[in-house]
Amino acid sequence: MRKRTVTFVLAAAMAVSSVLPVYASEETESAGDLSGKTFAIVIRNAGNPYAEKEAEGFREVIEAAGAECIVRTPERATADAQIPLIQSLISQEVDAIAIASNDVNALTASLTEAMEAGIKVSSLDSNVAPEARQTFVNQAGVQEIGQALADAVYDISGGEGQWAILSASSQAANQNSWIEAMQTIMEDEKYAGLELVEIAYGDDEPQKSTDQTQALLEKYPDLKVICSPTTVGISAAAKVLQDNQSSVKLTGLGLPSEMSEYIGDDDSHSCPYMFLWNPEDVGRLSAYTSIALVEGTITGAVGETFEAGDMENSPYTITECDDGGSEVILGPPFRFDSSNIDEWKDIY
Repeated sequence: MRKRTVTFVLAAAMAVSSVLPVYASEETESAGDLSGKTFAIVIRNAGNPYAEKEAEGFREVIEAAGAECIVRTPERATADAQIPLIQSLISQEVDAIAIASNDVNALTASLTEAMEAGIKVSSLDSNVAPEARQTFVNQAGVQEIGQALADAVYDISGGEGQWAILSASSQAANQNSWIEAMQTIMEDEKYAGLELVEIAYGDDEPQKSTDQTQALLEKYPDLKVICSPTTVGISAAAKVLQDNQSSVKLTGLGLPSEMSEYIGDDDSHSCPYMFLWNPEDVGRLSAYTSIALVEGTITGAVGETFEAGDMENSPYTITECDDGGSEVILGPPFRFDSSNIDEWKDIY
């Protein structure tokens, strides 16, 4: 199976900015013969390029293993839009469901029903309650992301002034975890000169994220930095800031292909640098996790290990998650700036 994207080398959290990506081999190992098995992935919402890349990676691994892959895409980034999709998959008697949730708690009843029906359930990218899953495929450690973003705000602002957060939805588990980690880190005296004025929510919708960015600029004339830990939000905010030639700067988590024109070190660019990981690799790791659950290689318990084809950090070990459940971590965030954005903008 051809591997079209790249994986990232693990490094210490404090050296995020120096992590260098490497190309994996062109051939990806098949996970084995799974003919007759059906694996489903439910992504966040339609029109979300990041989520679509996750689905591509998931499908690639599942189909290479000889199994059927079903991708379900809700029209909106809400739990209400995901629940009917889960119910439909239960009726289809799929073997596994991987879901990037829009609400950490609202999907519990449906996913519990799926597990009671014998379906292996895991979450990816955005978590669900521990009782509603076997394990969680986490793109990067919460503390590593929180530290990288907190230090970016500190660096870009010069260590003082007002800053704001443009998040996805108020129920998004991954966003909330990263924001909480940032806030905890910023209790340190080092960040005393920074004032968080607002956490705005764009619900991972381009227009709403645009409107929220404009509102932040109007409400806070002394704002220095916006941190948007969501690919939809950061691209919408970047356009607003650059089109308005605003002095407010931006950082967060974004797709290189969508952010390349906004990244630069001068006043004509709205984003000095940002972070992300490979979303296709998140999907791939999720697929290998689902396969291991279906084959019985793992149950989702802390300490178990499983192979993930030719992914850079295979075999992976299941570790304890902050919520008391378990998780599998892909790796730390990677920094994109003016020195490397041109290299990566055509990759994903």
